[in-house]
Amino acid sequence: MQKILPRQTHRSESSYAAVRVGGSKENQRKVFLRGPNKTREDSPRGYWEACPELHSDLSMKSSLETCEVTPLLSDVTQPTHSLHTPLLTSSNYDMPYNMGWSSLSKETAINIEKALGGRKLLEVVPMVRETLKRASSVPLRIAVTGDSGNGMSSFINALRGIGHDEEDSAPTGVVRTTQIPTCYSYPHFPNVELWDLPGTGAGTQSLENYLEEMKFSRYDLFIIIASEQFSMNLVKLAKAIQVLGKRFYIVWTKLDRDLSTSTLLKERLLQNIRENIQENLQKERVFEPIIFLVSSFEPLLHDFPELRNTLNRDISDIRYCGPLKNLSHTYEKVISDKVTMFRGKIASKSFDTLGIWNADDFGECLIAYHLLFGVDDESLQQIAQSMGKPMEEYRAIMKSRDPHTIIRGDWAVSCMNCNTSSCLYTILRYIPLLGDFIINFLRKWKHRRLLEIVAEDTRTILKKILKDSII
Repeated sequence: MQKILPRQTHRSESSYAAVRVGGSKENQRKVFLRGPNKTREDSPRGYWEACPELHSDLSMKSSLETCEVTPLLSDVTQPTHSLHTPLLTSSNYDMPYNMGWSSLSKETAINIEKALGGRKLLEVVPMVRETLKRASSVPLRIAVTGDSGNGMSSFINALRGIGHDEEDSAPTGVVRTTQIPTCYSYPHFPNVELWDLPGTGAGTQSLENYLEEMKFSRYDLFIIIASEQFSMNLVKLAKAIQVLGKRFYIVWTKLDRDLSTSTLLKERLLQNIRENIQENLQKERVFEPIIFLVSSFEPLLHDFPELRNTLNRDISDIRYCGPLKNLSHTYEKVISDKVTMFRGKIASKSFDTLGIWNADDFGECLIAYHLLFGVDDESLQQIAQSMGKPMEEYRAIMKSRDPHTIIRGDWAVSCMNCNTSSCLYTILRYIPLLGDFIINFLRKWKHRRLLEIVAEDTRTILKKILKDSII
């Protein structure tokens, strides 16, 4: 299959302007643009229909509002062929994208229900691991977008931890007007793709057309690159991404240039940049995103380490959110059904069917309920070994690990097991009819409460199994 090389123009990526902050107030340059107030819509189509000004031939250039800037380098001519061959072709880019493998197979769901119903939590572990392993193999797409000339390629190289002259690096030094996005691998996570989208100033299409042509709905997370000014194009991009319900960051690059040209203190300059971005977004009613101030030439300084950590966490959250939600729904249904069934047996006083021979022996009842849910000590030991964790990690998060823990942690159960209540039971036994009725009522209430505590502990154990199984 023939690969399609991106087209390009011959403008220098380095030909951006310095930010003027010093000098007289008349000559000081505002770092950002401020846009008019808009309203927030509920859907992408509704957003465009409610904003007719976007249907006009809105140029994707940053000249929506102007700033006084000083060019540092004049345009230079570059070779007409791309220095990088995209990893995609026109055909596979048009293929529908799976936003994440989040549904459980019917067989897996049935097997999990059988294991939990049969008190075999150990059998759930390999099924959870297989489910999350399959989820980790689904590609996750991160789109890097912004105005042309903001240094998106340099940022991608810095994020990937590679130099500009390495073979697999994103080409820098030119601003490319690509017709198709370019894909790069993300070495810190398998099956994560970084997509370098054409800059919003790369053509004359409207913002609506840009979003449709770039297929924004295909991406899981967006990084909006800005420098020198936060243009209305970027504000509108942020609002459109918010309408899609996707996560996004604002990354202000070329901070090294800002710091070297500003007469303000570093803390004041950083505060000004953040406040102006927030102000422009608030005018468009865009919820405040995470903002990172970085330099692509200093990937170990400023907010770059925090950016990497946040991105890694969000990749895991996005990738496993669907599968974990479905797994949680599956075990929650089984536990709720068991609680309902056991409540019926308690109501009919069929304690022997629950493995309980003395319904007033608190210790015996606790052991029986642990066995019914598969969270007894032997089962926990097997689960801990399978997960490579000490057993105490699982017992420590249980409120019902022993009778004393329950009595100390639950005031109602504590009252039912104190010396006063024992005396009350003795007195009630001498009262015909009414005494037996009250004793049976209190006994059933205590069993229902104990059942709820053990069921909640089972949910907690399963939640920890899910968390510890994340790859």
